[in-house]
Amino acid sequence: MSAPASRRSRAVDTARPARAGTATPPGAGPAEAPPTTTEPAPAASAAPTGRRARIRATLTAYLGLTKTRIIEQLLVVTVPAMFLAERGIPSVRLIVATLIGGAMAAAAAHALNCVADADIDQKMARTARRPLARGQVPSRHALIFGLVLAALSSTWLGLTTNWLAAVLSLAAIAFYVLVYTLVLKRRTSQNIVWGGAAGCMPVVIGWAAVTGDVGWPALVMFGVIFFWTPPHFWALAMRYRDDYAAAGVPMLPVVAAPTAVSVRIVIYSWVMAGWSLLLLPVTSWVYLAVALAGGAVFVFRAHRLHAAVKAGGEVSPMPLFHLSNLYLCVLFAGIAVDAALGLPLLF
Repeated sequence: MSAPASRRSRAVDTARPARAGTATPPGAGPAEAPPTTTEPAPAASAAPTGRRARIRATLTAYLGLTKTRIIEQLLVVTVPAMFLAERGIPSVRLIVATLIGGAMAAAAAHALNCVADADIDQKMARTARRPLARGQVPSRHALIFGLVLAALSSTWLGLTTNWLAAVLSLAAIAFYVLVYTLVLKRRTSQNIVWGGAAGCMPVVIGWAAVTGDVGWPALVMFGVIFFWTPPHFWALAMRYRDDYAAAGVPMLPVVAAPTAVSVRIVIYSWVMAGWSLLLLPVTSWVYLAVALAGGAVFVFRAHRLHAAVKAGGEVSPMPLFHLSNLYLCVLFAGIAVDAALGLPLLF
């Protein structure tokens, strides 16, 4: 990075925010929300005393491998996709079966990601409290845990929904772990752009669970999340630039000037907002209103961040990060409400 770029990067606010919101690692959807403390966690936590305490600690550690807050947001987009596929409300049995399978698949991907990233998680304040980084779970056990969950999730989806949904689920896990985590993440600044495709798969899986195929509206929803992921995660990476630099992960804010990052955030925000309107032929005025209002607010905040970066003063990218989580939830809630109401289509 050039000297001017380094000076501009230091303008990004470095105050550690409190834990808030939900989030996901780069390839699996929304990024993780920041921790409540900046103190690095010890390499291994003190062993709890008492049998119940040890069991509770072990279960908590394995649950931590799954990154449950991220799973919640992935499931938030799955149900609306199922509503749109049904153009109404699918059976409760199918919704529950799909959510269980989707949750297990996401948990598997996250656990395997923790195994692959244990070394860099120890170097980043944002991730230093993860179970493997703290030595709470042996890597071999975490690997087996992730693989078992992957097998269970695909088998469950195949038996309770259909085998297309099961295959898509398994493909998402493989892409996230093998392509994003092991290949892209440490080698290119475009890691989150292409690796984020894994986090787009829940909408396609939800659609396939209802219809048994992959229709074009599912691909449009895939695209919304695909274009949403870079501004969402680059805002977080701007805030934690030093963390990623210390871990040797070439996130865009690490290798590019802040203005180059904010310009890309603006571009992706516009594309995302425009792409969301491609669902208008299968929705009514309810979704139109939500998409226009939500997209306008998102684009406005992206421009506001870019203006602050260009001004060269103190920059706080976290408001856009938190807004991005809210935007995705509201947009997909609009999809679900629109489909459930069954109002006349716009076209």
